[in-house]
Amino acid sequence: MATTNIWQQFKALIPKGVRIVANITAKNGNSTCQAELRDGLVITVKEESVNVGEKAFILDGEIKGTAPNLAEYEVEV
Repeated sequence: MATTNIWQQFKALIPKGVRIVANITAKNGNSTCQAELRDGLVITVKEESVNVGEKAFILDGEIKGTAPNLAEYEVEV
């Protein structure tokens, strides 16, 4: 049954979970990788599908694919 609540319909369009882009620094050999975030923090993520030195899209701690190597800017609002 579809909802007629506009707010609920809008929320359904937004993907759930935490999404980040990180640089893959090492493959651990046990289906996990080390990934460095923009602030320098290193985290362990699931999957080894992205090569070392490339950027990856990470969703809830799991690599979902290769991210393009674009310039990054930080803006404070």
